Amino acid sequence: MHSKPFAAAALIASAALLSTPAYAQNSDDVAALRRDMETLRQDYQSRISELEARLAAAESEAAAAHAAADAAQASNSSMTGTDPIQVAEQGPADVPLSSPANSNPNIYNPGISVALNGFYTAANNETGEETIAGFALGGETGRPTRGFSAGETEVSLAANIDPFLAGFMSFSLSNDGGADLEEAYIRTTALPGGLTIKAGRFLSGIGYLNERHAHDWSFSDAPLPYRAFLGNQLGDVGVQARWIAPTNQYLEFGAEALQGEGFPAAGSDNNGAGTYTLFARTGSDINQSSSYLASISYLHSSAQDRDTGGDLFTGDTDLGIASLVYKWAPGGNPLVRNLTLVGEYFYGVDDGEFNGTPFQQSHDGWYAQGLYQFMPQWSVGLRYSALHSESVNGALTGSVLDDGGHDPFDITALLEYDTSEFGRFRVQYARDESSTEPNDVLTLQYTVIYGPHGAHRY
Repeated sequence: MHSKPFAAAALIASAALLSTPAYAQNSDDVAALRRDMETLRQDYQSRISELEARLAAAESEAAAAHAAADAAQASNSSMTGTDPIQVAEQGPADVPLSSPANSNPNIYNPGISVALNGFYTAANNETGEETIAGFALGGETGRPTRGFSAGETEVSLAANIDPFLAGFMSFSLSNDGGADLEEAYIRTTALPGGLTIKAGRFLSGIGYLNERHAHDWSFSDAPLPYRAFLGNQLGDVGVQARWIAPTNQYLEFGAEALQGEGFPAAGSDNNGAGTYTLFARTGSDINQSSSYLASISYLHSSAQDRDTGGDLFTGDTDLGIASLVYKWAPGGNPLVRNLTLVGEYFYGVDDGEFNGTPFQQSHDGWYAQGLYQFMPQWSVGLRYSALHSESVNGALTGSVLDDGGHDPFDITALLEYDTSEFGRFRVQYARDESSTEPNDVLTLQYTVIYGPHGAHRY
């Protein structure tokens, strides 16, 4: 600070005055000068203390603002071109043991979030219980029923348990008033070497879309391959391990052992470990404006008397998924314009008995979709999905596994308006030829999300 040089100058000037005969001979003047010097010293000392206090307060406020900005950026950031409302429940942010936030008595209280989905569906034929030629379907794979429906309302709770564990729970409330437990798991937050363990009920990490809850999908329904191969999405009870390699290139590996109740498994075969999965992902920025993510996944499941609408399957299912995602936003800023392209290919083989008849059948399918935000809050999307099933033997001719020479497909177009990061309205049209009876489906949808959420997925 500059106050010390001024004080020194004042002392030198005072000493010079004291050295003159006039002041040396006048004790009253000397005493007065000393009083002035003391007053000056105290004044400067007071000003110095005040400035130091203001500096300390400013530094504290700046540090708090920086920490808040970092937290907000970490919560909302993803690779280039994130959909504004693509929020997924990844659990609460990790809180280090030494964090000042631990002094907050509410730090471990759960954050509660709610996602509301509303639909109006108009279609030529009934919706809600659609069939797909050549596939025995599991779960709720149909679109919303015709007319007004509430869709699925999701209530999620997430919190840090302690500095080493976090917990997450999600309930799904259906249109008829029923409630299902979608996820309920614990997750490690402090294991070394990029390792994370998850245990409980959770959505599997295979594929690109499987871990995303319904309100986080880019379209109002799941693509045909997810509906046919996974009953919309695979969720089960078990344990998952993920490891992120310490490399400049993003590289993640994962493995899961699951109970074997979620489709395509059933019956908790193999002593309650009926499904195993493996997956690997890699991705990086291509340049300042674009990035990519590629992955491969493998699933092996065993079914014991899997019931799909009165048909029983006992045997094994092997499924492979290859995924590629590309995102673009000018200069890496997705707020005004951005583009997301997604493509996935599925190949599966069922081997066992279907209604008591031995069989082996392969299936494959794919979809490609694009979502383009052409101006703030407005987006358009287009998706094409297709499936194919191997011909079955004579004993199964006429069953649901017989596609009758028809390869299912659908084409979906979308117009979306986002009121903010937490609210959206959609108009979606689909030409659905997944069965032998084509259907034209118009869907109006709103989605609102409130409460704290985890970081956006890529």
